[in-house]
Amino acid sequence: MTDREQPFIVVGADGSALSVQALRWAADQARLTGARIVVVTGWETPVTIMIVPTWTEEDYAREAEATLERTVAEALGDAPDVPIELRLVRHRPAQALAEAADGAALLVVGSHGRGELPGMHLGSVATYCVHHAPCPVLVFRGVHTGR
Repeated sequence: MTDREQPFIVVGADGSALSVQALRWAADQARLTGARIVVVTGWETPVTIMIVPTWTEEDYAREAEATLERTVAEALGDAPDVPIELRLVRHRPAQALAEAADGAALLVVGSHGRGELPGMHLGSVATYCVHHAPCPVLVFRGVHTGR
């Protein structure tokens, strides 16, 4: 079976604790189903770059790439035992994930990313994905401890 024929699970990675946990869950699911994992970090240059240009577009790209690699390393270590593909996408994170999920068996996102607002039940990226992804979406809320 080629990579193109193998089912795949898309996972959003933003460096948050929930994205690390979501990636671990997705790796377990991939082991059970024989799927490969596509880990996606979407990024864009903020409009403030025109006001206070302290960072360049390359700086933002490097930061996003470091976030992607750090999330994968924290979740799966240096030698993941499932096939994995990393994608750094220059697009709004929610749209990058929904587009990457075209043909996927599942899209896994954390319920909240780094921009969590108190009182919000679901983050903006998760909400967008639930409404616009072309496949089933699992919103990972964290590991239940049974307490």
